[in-house]
Amino acid sequence: MIKNLKLKYLYGDLSLFLVAIMWGGGFVAVKDALNSNISPYYMMTIRFSLSAIMLGIIFRKKLLNIKREDLLRGTILGILLFTSFAFQTVGLKYTTPGKQAFLTATYVVLVPFLTFVIYKKYPGWYSFSSGIIALIGIGLLTLQGPLRLGYGDSLTLICAIFFALHIMFVGKYSQKSDTIALSILQLGIAAIISAIFAVILERPPVGLQIGAYSSLLYLVIFSTMLAFLIQNVAQKYTLPSHAAIILSLESAFGSIFAVIFLKELFSSTMVIGCILIFISILISEIMPNLKRKL
Repeated sequence: MIKNLKLKYLYGDLSLFLVAIMWGGGFVAVKDALNSNISPYYMMTIRFSLSAIMLGIIFRKKLLNIKREDLLRGTILGILLFTSFAFQTVGLKYTTPGKQAFLTATYVVLVPFLTFVIYKKYPGWYSFSSGIIALIGIGLLTLQGPLRLGYGDSLTLICAIFFALHIMFVGKYSQKSDTIALSILQLGIAAIISAIFAVILERPPVGLQIGAYSSLLYLVIFSTMLAFLIQNVAQKYTLPSHAAIILSLESAFGSIFAVIFLKELFSSTMVIGCILIFISILISEIMPNLKRKL
């Protein structure tokens, strides 16, 4: 029984690691799509609605057993998801992918803090310390100059708060509802809200460049449909603060993909940043086990 539980924790961590890779690629895909004449809310509408429809078709039997509590939880997650992505996507129009990767990743510190404030649960000193180490590493990895907060940066910081809340509530609700149904519901709610904002605030996209379609395809299938489905399932087997540490690797993969596809340079400082992020993950992995043995 204990061995099976440890295997589930391991699979959960590996799954979140995969999510971080897909989200890392999303920074490049979103920037590419925004540069291809598609507005933020229409892009969100496309990625959320197509993801929800595909998951709904694949797992249509799950939708037949949805309860009122599931609908409420999915709605809350959908609102948090829309709000975080709205601030992030609009913010990326006014800042660089590197700065946004760093500022978004501040949720790695916010999650254990909010867990303590909201649920009155102390996640352990190692959660706070590993979060701070990860944030320093992310800063070295993503920031190529002094951090001056502009309009887009401020929007990204707000997005980080809602991402932190989303990670917390996914961890809570995944213990009480079917995770696949939650994934479909939250994506569907986020799609509906995105469509409302798109119709009110933006013009429909016309004359999209060829590159936009490949970027949107990546966002729909990998960064949205698969990533949030895997996240919802994987967080059943780990704490929100621990999940945040692993998911913060998205910044590392975002930088790596930026080097590969956007031809950005990878410096020695960025290597140190990657090492610090790796150390933070080791702390979050090892310390809870040591604490149990002691």
